[in-house]
Amino acid sequence: QVHLVESGGGLVQPGGSLRLSCSASGNVYSFNAPAWYRQAPGKQRELVASIARGPNPNYTDSVKGRFTISSDNARNAAYLQMNSLRPEDTAVYYCNADIGTLNGDQIHVLNIWGQGTQVTVAS
Repeated sequence: QVHLVESGGGLVQPGGSLRLSCSASGNVYSFNAPAWYRQAPGKQRELVASIARGPNPNYTDSVKGRFTISSDNARNAAYLQMNSLRPEDTAVYYCNADIGTLNGDQIHVLNIWGQGTQVTVAS
């Protein structure tokens, strides 16, 4: 089995910073296309940032210039540095990635979600 575990959420004042981490564990052969989503109460889950298989990350407009996504494939991990946080950034943040698992001589790629970590921005 493969799991994604997020950490780093919490309560922060407006203007503050948080760094979210996401780590894959289990039968991990490869770790690709990590992305961060968020879901605020009463709203649909939205894509915040992603690293597709190309060189440049993608960000939703509301976080451009404030959030930075990065990954460390050797550690099967991804990160989201969040600066200048606003109350409207309050949400549960989810990590998502394409994880390859080795089963005998075959590689199976699974799209895996983490359990989510709460980020609350309030004074």
